[in-house]
Amino acid sequence: MKAVVIRMFGDPDGLEVVDVPVPVPAPGQVQIATKAIGVGGVDAVIRRGTLAAYGFREGHVLGSEVAGRITAVGEGVDASWIGRRVWAFTGLSGGYAEQAVAAVEDVLALPDGLTCADAVTLGGSGVVAHFALDRARFTPGETVLVRGAAGSIGVTAVQLAAGGGANAVAVTTSSAERGARLRDLGATHVLDRSGEGGPDAPAAFDVVIDVVGGSQLPLFLDKLNSNGRYVAVGVVGGQPPADFGMRLMDAFRRSLSFATFSSDTVPGPDRQAVRSSQFADAAHGYLRTVVHDVLPLEQAVLAHREMDAGEVFGRVVLAP
Repeated sequence: MKAVVIRMFGDPDGLEVVDVPVPVPAPGQVQIATKAIGVGGVDAVIRRGTLAAYGFREGHVLGSEVAGRITAVGEGVDASWIGRRVWAFTGLSGGYAEQAVAAVEDVLALPDGLTCADAVTLGGSGVVAHFALDRARFTPGETVLVRGAAGSIGVTAVQLAAGGGANAVAVTTSSAERGARLRDLGATHVLDRSGEGGPDAPAAFDVVIDVVGGSQLPLFLDKLNSNGRYVAVGVVGGQPPADFGMRLMDAFRRSLSFATFSSDTVPGPDRQAVRSSQFADAAHGYLRTVVHDVLPLEQAVLAHREMDAGEVFGRVVLAP
């Protein structure tokens, strides 16, 4: 079968389509014929070699979430799963392929009305957005800033904050066109990438959800209200300065809080319950997914180029 591997860490040209053996489901696993593969920020971070210290090596098959039909099951898995249309989390590998395997507890049946492309656009990112707002102890009436809102996590976080009764939902983005699209999803204020906006934009926020990280993170810590909470859910812009915590100490009397968040720390059943609810909401049109483009698996390099260039609004999906 065809799969996309990292031939060389670095830029997208280091990705290569190769023939690999079809994976066989181990006990407790299912095999999925993939119809849609999500291309996420973590894939780009792994491809660049940033996480090599965590055991990623050249030859690694990228991809963590897929959707398609189950074609086989491993020992101990109910055979009634075969033929069902599902979303699945494959870990941090194995998704960019024509066939993938996943633990059955990481598989969720898709409701009618939700496409496979929509499922991989929402499945991983929606859970992060939900629990990041929960970690931030967001309550109705508060002001929220979503930094890096044009990606799939940000798109969902904007909708959840607006639907949860935020007094204001500000976003950072790179263009007026993207700002207009985010307003259509519930944003009330559009800021540039440095956090500057019009005179009506809030000067500070109760909650910041940050997908970007990078060198400017300390500037956004300064935008917290007293008792404000900052939750970092990604570092697509790179690691923040090593001394960024000094900003918190300098503002000691304002009682600011900073946290990182990974959905890995949420119990599996809790993740699946939220995901199931969000899939149902999306199928009924209550929660919107944004698919930037659907590209053939063989064009994974192009997908990563677009992501690196900041051209993606929502999520790129690969289709074998």
